[in-house]
Amino acid sequence: MKYVIKHTTAEARAMITDIQYKMDINTLHRMEEDKAIKMNDIARVKIRSTKPLFADDYTVNGVTGSIILVDEATNEAVAAGLIR
Repeated sequence: MKYVIKHTTAEARAMITDIQYKMDINTLHRMEEDKAIKMNDIARVKIRSTKPLFADDYTVNGVTGSIILVDEATNEAVAAGLIR
C-alpha cells in the first residue's frame, strides 16, 4: 500500500517495507510472527520514502521525531509514528 508521509512541513510518497514486530499491549511482548497491523496496534516498521527526511530521535525532539502516514487513495490518516 502506498502512503504520503508527513514530517514537519515535508511530504513525500512512502511505503512500509518491513513489519519487524507488533507489541502485545497487555503483556508488552513482541509478536514477531503476527504481521497484520490493525487499528490501534503498536508495531515497529521500516518505511521507505521517495525523498530524504531529516529527522531526530523522538526522545531528542518530539516535533522532528514524529510522522503521520496518510492513505494516498482516501487521504485519511492511517498512522502516527515515532522515529527511533
